[in-house]
Amino acid sequence: MTKKQKTKTKALDVAFYFIKKGLDEKKPITNKKLQKLVYYAQAWSLVLNNEKLFKEKIEAWVHGPAIPSLYEKFMQFGSKPIVLELSELEHINFSKKQEELLSSIWQVYGKYPADYLEALTHSELPWQEARGGMPDSQPSNNIIKIETIKEFYARKLRENSKRGD
Repeated sequence: MTKKQKTKTKALDVAFYFIKKGLDEKKPITNKKLQKLVYYAQAWSLVLNNEKLFKEKIEAWVHGPAIPSLYEKFMQFGSKPIVLELSELEHINFSKKQEELLSSIWQVYGKYPADYLEALTHSELPWQEARGGMPDSQPSNNIIKIETIKEFYARKLRENSKRGD
């Protein structure tokens, strides 16, 4: 992303997209799952679209990557699914490439439960590096570096392309 480009969408816009998808398919999602979906949307936007989807920092929390503002917004639901009226969901007009990306993220990651996505992020370098070897159960607000995210998933894409996946 060049310095002149501004990221107009917010993590909350991306969150509303996934919450709506879950409600539309009668599969409401939890805050923990939402955090992972928004994280993967940012990661793959960096690789596939060469741009940040949103500007908020992502932290390496106990249960995986998290965006604090999203957690606070939906913490009232605890570990229960987030259920909102459609009228409560603000709608942003994503660009065509953003909409395609979000749809792909939902198709690839949306089918998995939150605990699976947590384990997946724990197995990946960006979260591990930000945690710096601390125990999984130790709270942390360490930032997951955007550069690490982009490099890791770009490498993953290259490796999968070579194997023909």
